[in-house]
Amino acid sequence: MRVIDFLDKSGVKYEVSEHVPAFTAQQMAAAEHEPGGYVAKPVIVKADDEYLMCVLAAPCKIDLQTLKGQLGAKSVELAEENEIGKMFEDCDLGAEPPFGNLYDLPTIIDKALVADDHITFQGGTHEQAIRMSMADYRRLVEPKVLEFSYHVTS
Repeated sequence: MRVIDFLDKSGVKYEVSEHVPAFTAQQMAAAEHEPGGYVAKPVIVKADDEYLMCVLAAPCKIDLQTLKGQLGAKSVELAEENEIGKMFEDCDLGAEPPFGNLYDLPTIIDKALVADDHITFQGGTHEQAIRMSMADYRRLVEPKVLEFSYHVTS
């Protein structure tokens, strides 16, 4: 996995755990016994003609209109699954790690997530979670911080 190699080379501390297959960030949070607010899910959007990785907390969704305004874009839409599959060929579809920099994608993180002391995310498979400090994550990825999500209530 590209992300594990990257983390090893960077010298940061991280933990890897295995869990039952989880196909959403909320399922992974439950499998890992981690509050959803600490679980990061990457969502790929197309802003005008550029793909971006948006990283937000598991129980949240992207407000595309808000994001569009903050980016100053004419249009913002979710990327298609087939487009995402081509970008992340080393990952299971839907298990992409929140490291846009490893895939030549600018990365934006939601402000609500950056206040956390750590971040947990899928490591490229539906059975693996990686946990690391938020400070190390931000140092390695250098994401732009914006406010673009809303909490989904069940």
